[in-house]
Amino acid sequence: MVKETTYYDILGVKPNCTNDELKKAYRKLALRYHPDKNPNEGEKFKQISQAYEVLSNTEKRQLYDQGGEQALKEGGLSGNGFTSPMDMFDMFFSGGPFGGSRRGRRERKGKDVIHQLAVSLEDLYKGATRKLALEKSVICDKCEGRGGKKGAVENCPTCRGTGMQVQIQQLAPGMIQQIQSMCTECRGQGERINPKDRCKTCNGKKTIRDRKILEVHIDRGMQDGQKIQFTGEGDQEPNLEPGDIIIVLDERDHPVFKRSENDLILRMSIDLVESLCGFQKVIRTLDERDLVITVIPGEIIKPGDVKYIIGEGMPHYKNPFEKGRLIVQFMVEFPKSIPPEKIPTLETCLPPRGETTIPENAEECMLLEMDPEAESRRRSNQHRNVYDEDEPGTGSSRVQCATH
Repeated sequence: MVKETTYYDILGVKPNCTNDELKKAYRKLALRYHPDKNPNEGEKFKQISQAYEVLSNTEKRQLYDQGGEQALKEGGLSGNGFTSPMDMFDMFFSGGPFGGSRRGRRERKGKDVIHQLAVSLEDLYKGATRKLALEKSVICDKCEGRGGKKGAVENCPTCRGTGMQVQIQQLAPGMIQQIQSMCTECRGQGERINPKDRCKTCNGKKTIRDRKILEVHIDRGMQDGQKIQFTGEGDQEPNLEPGDIIIVLDERDHPVFKRSENDLILRMSIDLVESLCGFQKVIRTLDERDLVITVIPGEIIKPGDVKYIIGEGMPHYKNPFEKGRLIVQFMVEFPKSIPPEKIPTLETCLPPRGETTIPENAEECMLLEMDPEAESRRRSNQHRNVYDEDEPGTGSSRVQCATH
């Protein structure tokens, strides 16, 4: 009878499985948890490789079945001294989907850190440099990322180097349940540093928090959501290539201009007299220049008319001397009323009105002011009430007539 089943459980096989079943289970799990595919599953990959290294060896498997890991240690065949899981993977999958050599594969990389940076439209128009203070993990200089003195690393006494704890609960007479969980002592690492040997600077964590000042250069013409990448400036971890810090630009709304790719849009209000008789207006640009636009008398600007100025929009990214258009949409402000005595004079300046023939029996009506928002609310409430009346128990009661 098998004394321990931890290694079999890790591979998901039964204690009486064949070597072919072992290989098949290992291949499936190793591909799934390989660090190149799942960088955060390094310890799981280590456990899978360790379990297969023991069970695939006939002598080690017999010892393990008879007395568990303790028998392996007493027999000088400890499963904790197994070869590198990467080397085992290379031997097993030589020429496979991840390549046959560790040197040929890229280094494992830590997670990228993403930060949003609020920028104004002026920053994107003129370019800017921002200093950003960040905190990140760096490898402890005192212990060089070991977490303690040289040689202070030892197998975790709680899980005996497996990184997993196994608890057995009796459910009923003759029935037991085996629960496997990550070791709380070493947090699944399979090894720990004795408290008395831990580095006093990092307290055995191997990394410390450090403050980093980044200079973020915002180039002219950059856009909302554009990313600026600082390669290798992310959190550091032992045996991992540092990730990147990625800055994502977040453009704030501007009170005057709205951007549309490389164009700038400006809504300009003008009076009725200006729309009819011409005008001059000054536009203050994002780089604080003054542009004068002129509409000559006699040229009519109607409500909603759109005109544009070439070369006064946003600079093109990486080609800042070329710019888009400045688009101007005109909104005409009409007077609320005109003094009656001035109407005849005004009529002489405008094209004559068309004649209207009124039928003999026509009825005269009164025009009333209408509030579109209030009307919309009224219709919405009316629509809602119709549905409410259709619900059971609401609205008027319905009477069914009886026939005799």
